[in-house]
Amino acid sequence: MENISRKKFIASAALAAAGLPFGLSALANQPASYPDNTSSNLSANEKIKVSIFSKHMHWLNYADMAVLTAQLGFDGIDLTVRPDGHVLPERVADDLPKAVEAIEKAGLRVYTIVTNIKTANEKDTEPILKTASALGIKYYRTAWFNYDKALSVPMNIKAINKQLADLAKLNKKHGMHGGYQNHSGDLFGASQWDLWMSLEGLDPNYIGCQYDVRHATTEGADTWPVTLDLLKAYSKTINIKDFYWEKKGDKWQVKSIPLGEGMVDFKKYFGLLKQYHINSPMSLHCEYPLGGAEDGTRKLTISKEEFSAALKTDLTKLRGWLAEYDL
Repeated sequence: MENISRKKFIASAALAAAGLPFGLSALANQPASYPDNTSSNLSANEKIKVSIFSKHMHWLNYADMAVLTAQLGFDGIDLTVRPDGHVLPERVADDLPKAVEAIEKAGLRVYTIVTNIKTANEKDTEPILKTASALGIKYYRTAWFNYDKALSVPMNIKAINKQLADLAKLNKKHGMHGGYQNHSGDLFGASQWDLWMSLEGLDPNYIGCQYDVRHATTEGADTWPVTLDLLKAYSKTINIKDFYWEKKGDKWQVKSIPLGEGMVDFKKYFGLLKQYHINSPMSLHCEYPLGGAEDGTRKLTISKEEFSAALKTDLTKLRGWLAEYDL
């Protein structure tokens, strides 16, 4: 038997008693069947490709978005394919090819898309995956899941394990990878341990995590490196942003700010990405006040020049870190 702590053994035993498929092998840093270096999506010497989250450009059409993104110096666009996104799910077969054509015409790529996919049997799930795969897109972000308050935490994990397993099977059919973003708050996966447990026994080539160091830091300022270690084989896409805690009145709240001005320890983060050979496609999120673009507005309250300057500042900072760590 592996040499594990008493607390971990008790946790494992409790989950097993609840019927969760969570064996002692899950207490290791990786599922036993996957090697430590499986985190990388691209060839070992390829650099991280940086896309802009297209939610911030909902005020632009496909062609204008692509031209501006190229001018700013991004590698691609992380395209919203969801309700109120750049591509509506019910129009994916018609509109996703148009969006990709405009983006590629500007010299960019669509490495990733952002969806509202929760289950394999939803009416829009397979059309989205089939269309995206045919266009050469390999990665998508799933929707977020809520805890079912009528069930225990272990039983929620068991149910979501089955849900993700069904998605993984469909992803494999279409050569896609689905990543669940660890978003802070009252959501499944916020603590990341629950997400890791829900991935037990699943192939990280088809299902996993879109690792978000900002939200991981929000939930555990000093402990997020542990969860990155746990999820490294599953983190086929990543995103990046910054924040700090701000007190208003008698309450503390998260304040989103430009990169490098907040609490996220980016030097430690990039050092770990280098150590774990993670060169996943990266999406830049700009969630600080940006004339409404931070929330996906269709009409900006600031000038295009102000918007562009903010993104350029973030991207320049990010490119500097990536160069420093040879990522």
